[in-house]
Amino acid sequence: MRKQALRATTALGTIVALTAMTACSTGTTPDAGGDLDPKADVTITIGDYPTADKPEERAAFDEQIELFEKANPNITLKPSTETWDAQTFQAKLAGGTLPTVMGVSLTYAHELISNNKVPDMTPYLEELDLVKDLNPLALKNVSDDSGKIYAIPTGLFSVGVAYNRELFEKAGLDPDAPPTTWDEVREDAKTISDKVPGVTGYAQMTKNNTGGWMLTTMTYSMGGSIQDDAGTKSVMGDATKQALQLLHDMRWEDNSMGEQFLYDQDAVRQDFAAGKIGIVLQAPDIYQPAIQTYGMDKDALGVGALPQANGTNGTLTGGTLKLFNVKASPNELLAAAKWIKFYEFQKYFDEADAVARAKSDQAAGNPVGIPGLPPVANDIDERYLGWIKDYIDVPREHFDGYITSTLPLIAEPPTATQQTYAALDPVVQKILTDENADIDAVLAEATTTVDGIIAQAGR
Repeated sequence: MRKQALRATTALGTIVALTAMTACSTGTTPDAGGDLDPKADVTITIGDYPTADKPEERAAFDEQIELFEKANPNITLKPSTETWDAQTFQAKLAGGTLPTVMGVSLTYAHELISNNKVPDMTPYLEELDLVKDLNPLALKNVSDDSGKIYAIPTGLFSVGVAYNRELFEKAGLDPDAPPTTWDEVREDAKTISDKVPGVTGYAQMTKNNTGGWMLTTMTYSMGGSIQDDAGTKSVMGDATKQALQLLHDMRWEDNSMGEQFLYDQDAVRQDFAAGKIGIVLQAPDIYQPAIQTYGMDKDALGVGALPQANGTNGTLTGGTLKLFNVKASPNELLAAAKWIKFYEFQKYFDEADAVARAKSDQAAGNPVGIPGLPPVANDIDERYLGWIKDYIDVPREHFDGYITSTLPLIAEPPTATQQTYAALDPVVQKILTDENADIDAVLAEATTTVDGIIAQAGR
């Protein structure tokens, strides 16, 4: 995988270069200036509609539909509660039953593009004058080598380290100084476990693909990779071995990892919010479930940049892309792109809309101002944050290490990403449950498995 410095700051030259590149692309999709009819009557289905058990969220979504249709009277939106599900996605994609547009994990981008499962959206985004305002380096994750854009990246994140500020204080650690190296993580985890009875210093996710996901993240932070740049083979080596050795030593020598070694995302967030865990790898989106779902004090949550080893290497990036149905007509694709521009990006360009949405979120009890990677260029995001500053209720100062991070952002393994993660889950579980596990042997077996997954994917 290519190391891409997807940083909060974006260079003007990069934006200009990408815009020029997409302007020159010619794909199989009809040219936006020729075959499209922006005024044609069209009906499209839009996914991610809140379910009936979330009346406030559904009402807010309905309001956006009404505003959009009023501004675009030729477009009718049919909402669908279809959301991305890793277990059913591929079958529905093959069967052509997905909505015209919906959110899908960014991990599928390379696979979908290489297998011609998504339409070239470049002309539609150019028609809407949207390309130049998007985070140009994020677009690389949804583009091919010629610069054609096949999806719209939204909801971007990078992995950092979440820590409980209250537990840091109880253990005599500085809550404003989260660990920035893996040596510091080990030291802080042991301190917490030793000084705060019944608390796990550091927890690691290990199941439902999260074990492989976090092992990949640790590998990146130590200067290694899981697959090569083209996704043609496994390249797990010294960095992955170092990550596994660290987990082994924290578990068996320091006794700082507690007794639960089958965590997935939801379970680890629940225990973290309950004050049972001091440190865990997470993105800032842990805020909403930890605070709102599990009742954690918002002042107890801190998030810093991903700890590093062997120098400054980077962290894993991911998020959501808006997938467009390859079987949709050109006018449907343009209408779908218009909807995404309105629903996902209008707040970045219209101060009144930004303030209205912030007020709506606040009224619905949703947090305003959770830090993250902006899907737009940095100057546009800064302007947006200025517009809504009076409504931000998230203590962003507790995310300072994350917000100010300049770590390079590294894309996820390009081939069969989720299958690769699943294959690595038992590797992490083995190290944490078998003190005498042979790391070299375990890693060699995992390499063979991942190579087989890649071969089966046809890359």
